[in-house]
Amino acid sequence: MRVTQSMLSNNMLRNLSSSYDRLGKLQEQISSQKKFTKPSDDPVAAMMGMTYRTDVSQIEQFTRNIGEAENWIDSTDKALDQAVSALQRIRELTVKASNGTYEEKQRESIAAEIKELKDHLITIGDTQIGGKYIFNGQNTNIKPSESDATKNDPINNPNGNIVYGSAAVEVEVFSGIKIQINTDASSTFGDALKSDGSIQKIIDALENNDSNIGDLLDGIDGTIDSFLTTRSQVGARQNRIELMTERLGQQEIFAKKVMSKNEDIDIEKAIMDLTTQESIHSAALSVGSRVIQPSLIDFLR
Repeated sequence: MRVTQSMLSNNMLRNLSSSYDRLGKLQEQISSQKKFTKPSDDPVAAMMGMTYRTDVSQIEQFTRNIGEAENWIDSTDKALDQAVSALQRIRELTVKASNGTYEEKQRESIAAEIKELKDHLITIGDTQIGGKYIFNGQNTNIKPSESDATKNDPINNPNGNIVYGSAAVEVEVFSGIKIQINTDASSTFGDALKSDGSIQKIIDALENNDSNIGDLLDGIDGTIDSFLTTRSQVGARQNRIELMTERLGQQEIFAKKVMSKNEDIDIEKAIMDLTTQESIHSAALSVGSRVIQPSLIDFLR
């Protein structure tokens, strides 16, 4: 077959174009640090990448959920700790008032302090985090001490006791795994603050100058035990959340590692490939200039 000048020129241009394409692809990979920038570059890897990114997104969402659960439970624990401190102070005052040498005025002063402590417990029961009331079940936008059930229900709540929600609030912290983050305050704050509860009985006895007030210590002890039991349950949830946080951290590292292997380039190898391709391209230009023979015009010059 006869090889013409036109054939040589076309082959050289085609080869140079292919070389430029390889150079462009390597430069794009280095600048983006990705093996491919569009699905058509590697359809299989692109499909796998979508799956890996979904996994990473789910783990990151679970991590955010755990952060919210941790804030909620930590706030609950701190609130219960403050409540126990207030109840222990009430007990101390009750023991002090049971002293037979105390006079009526002194017991009235103690009663006034216990009333303040009771109001403090109401405030603790109204604790909120991120605009949500943590002791009112799923009614997180309603303040327990000011809810309709507390104030305007003469049939079910004739004594005007504070009604705390008991419905569970759950957060998904892993695929198919949910943790309850709220506490049923009806068995703690609700019982402690009701009109015939242990605290109110102590206040009434003090205001009536009852010298047998020591008989009411069992009631306040039971209330404290109830708060301590609830707090131990909260502590168990805190421990579980710590374990889930550690597990999610490991899963996130693994998921991102797999995604990186699928998408990210080996930067050292890519730079070497680019350097090699540049050398090949320069050699192709040099050889092409020699292979293409001078034309008749070049001889006439």
